[in-house]
Amino acid sequence: MAKFGKWIGAGLGAFAGGPIGAILGFVIGSAFDAGSEVNTYQTGQYSARTNNPTTGGYAMSLLVLVAAIMKADGQAMRSELNYVREYFTRNFGVRSANEAIQLLRDLLQQNIPVTDVCHQIQANMDYSSRLQLVHFLFGIANSDNILSDKELKLIAHIAVNLGISSKDYESIKAMFVKNTDFAYKILEIDPNVSDEEVKKAYREMAKKYHPDKVSYLGEDFQQAAKDKFQKVNEAYEEIKKQRNML
Repeated sequence: MAKFGKWIGAGLGAFAGGPIGAILGFVIGSAFDAGSEVNTYQTGQYSARTNNPTTGGYAMSLLVLVAAIMKADGQAMRSELNYVREYFTRNFGVRSANEAIQLLRDLLQQNIPVTDVCHQIQANMDYSSRLQLVHFLFGIANSDNILSDKELKLIAHIAVNLGISSKDYESIKAMFVKNTDFAYKILEIDPNVSDEEVKKAYREMAKKYHPDKVSYLGEDFQQAAKDKFQKVNEAYEEIKKQRNML
């Protein structure tokens, strides 16, 4: 019995039409064809926070793009499913996480029109939330400690079509793909800048990635934003250490 009405209801509430709505409609149809029951919202079953259309729309966008990433290299890895399960368990609880995984398994069977999906998300979601989506996609792709070329290319394609700037994309990428100047890339500066420019860049990035930027999504998703914010702090500390800055 497919019980993921929470996520479908939230997704349809945020994306009634367009490619995401079509994908969800196909999932519902497939469930009925298979004789499964798709539960809809029940009053009091879920908290008001997780029923919030903004939060639900974000979660649904996340699951659709995660399905695309997991399909990129031709197979869904157990480590990727576990990463998603742990994320949703941490943020929504065991029952909701199980429902999300069931929905994700169904999404993996669908053809995801990635470009069109990204354009719909861009039109309905603010920039800070889209940055958080890209950060999570890197996390899922790197869950097996290997970022394949296909995954990197797809995430880059998604970022472009979500309207993410190249500097912001490279900043988030550097949080997962580390090289000799990864800390500078995270702060979006050149290694040759002055100490004062480093401090200025840190203040700007700390403001851009502050968890309060996605506070309207609720505490659930703010925790994920805190992880990204911590990477900015770590990058700044690494540069200070390299330069013997006070």
